[in-house]
Amino acid sequence: METAREVAAAVPASTVASTAATRKREKQYKGIRMRKWGKWVAEIREPNKRSRIWLGSYSTPEAAARAYDTAVYYLRGPSARLNFPELLAGVTVEGGNGAVDLNKLPDPETSDDD
Repeated sequence: METAREVAAAVPASTVASTAATRKREKQYKGIRMRKWGKWVAEIREPNKRSRIWLGSYSTPEAAARAYDTAVYYLRGPSARLNFPELLAGVTVEGGNGAVDLNKLPDPETSDDD
């Protein structure tokens, strides 16, 4: 009968490293997870509660992560830890409650991107 040390010594270090790397890749974005059948879902915990807010099912992890970012930003404000902080570059926040002043955002109908 083999001891745990003998079994651990028999496992190559590269296998252990690749397993750790695989686990790291699985948790690529915060607030999302993959269902058994391949769909990605996003959810967020309510502040100061154990309950969760369901954000939906998505076909890609990036879409689920963007949904999480939107929700966490509106719940926690500019101090929230986002998956894509670079997408928030031009948004300004009024007050300390995390609410975005929609009147100060550019109007898409008058944009000069034509």
